Amino acid sequence: MTTHQTATDTVRNSPKPRTSRARDSIADLKSLTRDPILLTTLVVVLLLIFVFVLWPIWKVLWLSIAPKGKLSMETYKYIFGQRWLARSFTNSLRLGAIVATTSTALGFIFAFGLNRANIRCQPFFRQMALLPIISPPFMFCLSVILLFGRNGLITNKIFGMSNFNVYGLGSLVLVQTLGMFPIAYMVLDGVLQAINADLEDSALNLGASRLSVFTTVTLPLATPGLASSWLLVFVTSLADFANPMVLAGKYDVLSVQAYLQFTGMYNMPRGSALAILLLIPALTAFLVERYWVSRRSYVTVTGKPSMHSIPMVSRGVSVFCEVVCWITAIATILFYSVVIGGAFVKLWGINWTPTMEHFKYAWDVGKNSIRSTVIMAGAATPLTGFLAMVIAFLIVRKRFPGKGALGFMAMLGYAVPGTVMGIGYILAFNQPPIVLTGTGLIIILCFVFREMPVGIEAGVASLQQIDPSIEEASRNLGASTGYTFRKITLPLIKPALFAGLSYSFVRSMTAVSAVIFLVSARWNHLTALTLAQTEIMRLGAASALSIFLIVIVMVAFAVMRLLVGKEHRPTGMIPR
Repeated sequence: MTTHQTATDTVRNSPKPRTSRARDSIADLKSLTRDPILLTTLVVVLLLIFVFVLWPIWKVLWLSIAPKGKLSMETYKYIFGQRWLARSFTNSLRLGAIVATTSTALGFIFAFGLNRANIRCQPFFRQMALLPIISPPFMFCLSVILLFGRNGLITNKIFGMSNFNVYGLGSLVLVQTLGMFPIAYMVLDGVLQAINADLEDSALNLGASRLSVFTTVTLPLATPGLASSWLLVFVTSLADFANPMVLAGKYDVLSVQAYLQFTGMYNMPRGSALAILLLIPALTAFLVERYWVSRRSYVTVTGKPSMHSIPMVSRGVSVFCEVVCWITAIATILFYSVVIGGAFVKLWGINWTPTMEHFKYAWDVGKNSIRSTVIMAGAATPLTGFLAMVIAFLIVRKRFPGKGALGFMAMLGYAVPGTVMGIGYILAFNQPPIVLTGTGLIIILCFVFREMPVGIEAGVASLQQIDPSIEEASRNLGASTGYTFRKITLPLIKPALFAGLSYSFVRSMTAVSAVIFLVSARWNHLTALTLAQTEIMRLGAASALSIFLIVIVMVAFAVMRLLVGKEHRPTGMIPR
């Protein structure tokens, strides 16, 4: 980089004087008042975010610090004075850190092997890396119990162990790693694809060893992706509710304790305080991840395709990556097969007689839940997609005071753990002026504002690739902002829109951490019913319900892909 380039970059990146920023804000405000459609849209969006994101979070915080209507820290004093609750907080952090590390390592091996190593069956491994996303979040728990429980196929039938304890930290790490490494893989796959291969080839041509190229070129360029992956998985693990509920045993975690305090012991202030404690590390990790990504950019894009002319890794590294991919794929297939098999035998581990009774029972108890789940997910999906595209359009294409604050508040639904959002919705909408408790609408709204950030990220990425002059031409010809958005912008970002729609539907169908607080007798959710069947050890029925859910999700996913034509994957942002 030349001195002139350095000076130019310094001037370009230096902060504007305060007076200049003030003049810009005044000009933006005047421009906003001259566009009534834009102003109305912005007011409506801000009102929705305030009511359905900020207000529930505030209700949880307020109840935790003012349990009797007056400010008091007695709830937090009790929590920090109880060793078992402090241990739950430490356990949650430990579990999150371990799973984030193992998932990021596994995701990097997958992404590196598929992008830099010469391994076979790459399309198959790419599908295996994404398969856990469309499954119920605790489906692997069923597999672990069926394989390693007291009547497990491996522990009991093969090794004859009848008292093997499958519950605890080890099992949680296993199921969360297999279920969450796709988050790291999707981020790192996009990062490695974006790194210009010519940089690595040039280093190899200059005599650097493959190990030196990896440590001095590839790894530094992938560092932001590794950090983002670790933090994303950490937040996801921290907020995970279903897996610890089933497999934790004596390893207490904060998400489960908050649920038990809130619904089991009806101690809402204490449950709210535990949820806030869960929010602190999750929000901190989210802010660190966003700060890291916004300040560091290592991506090298030249605008022309590039391919490796020299093998990037040795044969031994390729074999290692392929072996890891095969082990992970086989474990995933095995776990899926066990769940499917468990639905077709009379009593797993005891009576292996083939039967369809579990499906009959699952349909009898679950048909209303299936109907409700499909209705709620189907209603939330278009609302999520449209609102996400509107917010993305405002962030990328419009100038107005407080745009950064709007972007942060819109993404806050992702950073907040599901436990917090679930409790917050119960507290916020259980009394006038808005009473939604017990209705399907409260679950639909929770889906919309929990899954909206992924659509926003996809929309922002897509809009940044579209030349603004296309929309400017429409406005110069007299079209309004609303007409330009409907007729010009929306058709151009259709792939991003459908990507957000498909992801929203899948996540709405498989959600559990927030939904568990919001379901009712009339509006139950399929994952909540499956979790209830698992807790009472009706594993055959739980397996059958999981199969119902997987089939519905896969059919919907296939339809979405047909509509899109080509997979569009938002990178760097994979909500729980």
